[in-house]
Amino acid sequence: MSEATNRSVGATLGRMRDAAATRERILAAATAEFAQHGMAGARVDRIATAASSNKAQLYAYFGGKDALFDTIFAAHVAANVDGVPLTVDDLPGYAVRLYDAYLHDPVLVRLVTWARLERTPAGDLFAHWADHDVAKLSEVTRAQQAGLVVDDVDPADLWSLLIALAGTWAQASITWTATPDEPEADHERRRRALAATVRRAFCR
Repeated sequence: MSEATNRSVGATLGRMRDAAATRERILAAATAEFAQHGMAGARVDRIATAASSNKAQLYAYFGGKDALFDTIFAAHVAANVDGVPLTVDDLPGYAVRLYDAYLHDPVLVRLVTWARLERTPAGDLFAHWADHDVAKLSEVTRAQQAGLVVDDVDPADLWSLLIALAGTWAQASITWTATPDEPEADHERRRRALAATVRRAFCR
């Protein structure tokens, strides 16, 4: 490979790295902006400034504010799903792990709340993502057929109830929002209560 070719390849790789870094900065800045202000209150110019970028780059990478929000929302939900895999043979443990995930990732629940308020006020919050819950509902169905969990509750309803119980003390709570700086004894009490409730409600 000639020296000129090497320089060209190096320059191309450098531009790709710069573009990737800019994109990541935009995502990080937009995450903070949307979590704080929601879609209506978020400002593209603030995001661009915080990302040391400009609005033209933001639009080039993401196509606009709505698409940027959807990208961030999808990434956070996917990270939660990957980080807390469903264990149908241990629904109480799964609910407790979700409690901890919500406790330590307040951005997720804030984004979910904004999405419900501003993007999808009724119906399936994830309807625009094909097959989002299909695998989980299939696992619940198999667990019902295997006699691990109650079978008198529709899998979709059981899933909704399970998520709601795990989010009892999350950031959108209408009673009490848990925070990491509370005494560990409080978290342990809630974990025990959550696990016991899920066990009595759904497990055989």
